[in-house]
Amino acid sequence: MNKDYSTKSGYISIIGCPNVGKSTILNLLVGEKLAIVTDKPQTTRDKIIGIRTEKENQMIFLDTPGIHKDKGKSKLNKKMVRQARQALTEADLILFVINASNPFPADEQEDIFPLLKKMKCPILLLINKIDLIEKKQLLPLIEKYNSLLPFKETFPICALCGENVTKLIPTITHYLPQGPHYYPEDTLTDRPLRFYTAEIIREKIITLTKQELPYSTAVIIESFVENPPDAIVRIAATILVRRESQKEIIIGKQGSMLKNIGQQARMDIEKSINRKVFLELWVKVSKDWPDNDRVLKELGY
Repeated sequence: MNKDYSTKSGYISIIGCPNVGKSTILNLLVGEKLAIVTDKPQTTRDKIIGIRTEKENQMIFLDTPGIHKDKGKSKLNKKMVRQARQALTEADLILFVINASNPFPADEQEDIFPLLKKMKCPILLLINKIDLIEKKQLLPLIEKYNSLLPFKETFPICALCGENVTKLIPTITHYLPQGPHYYPEDTLTDRPLRFYTAEIIREKIITLTKQELPYSTAVIIESFVENPPDAIVRIAATILVRRESQKEIIIGKQGSMLKNIGQQARMDIEKSINRKVFLELWVKVSKDWPDNDRVLKELGY
């Protein structure tokens, strides 16, 4: 027998092609920076949960790796694709995000739309990056997408400047099912602090190196010591790369790049946990880490 609840709660999957702004949208909807944001496609490798509780309603957002054809041969790539697709099956509501300046890419046509058509839960269309197109282009875009799939509602947004994103909240709660809250009211995520520490370090690598390193690097937290409560938090992390040349880039001349990565990451970590941090970084070459089961397990896959 179903219970009648005065509360609403549910899982909302944010899906779309790589680099359409899903992580920025998650951060805005939750009100905290939970997912790293860069201009590189496929920055998000893992499913990230962000939780927003407003009065009687609890929204559990799932930010996912961009859905794309599984062309990569590495185990990491396959696991990323699998996580993105799994998030669809867990959803009570789907936010399908598209890039207004690059509509109808091949991955949407060949991979995402066939998946969405199988879903029974409501789907909202979010047309992001509307600042990059002329206003007259918007209506034909809305009509075309809605002719391909009957979306419940459509929202033109600009995640970068925050336009219209938080206005989604009333619509999202409208489509959520009645049910109990899954998390305490003050919970923002179910991910451990180690996960976000590694993500912050990886974000600094991506933004500071400006090369192809995002796809060849991983960060493993070797130790995270935070006792006693009033002491400095001591963190040790290893940055994995696939080639010696990449190790040289991350270390930089006389260690300058690694020092910069560490300084910027430490400041963000301190801001996040409101504690002083001592951060120690090493760089290690591991040619096959994207296919190494032990490494992938350490990374949480």
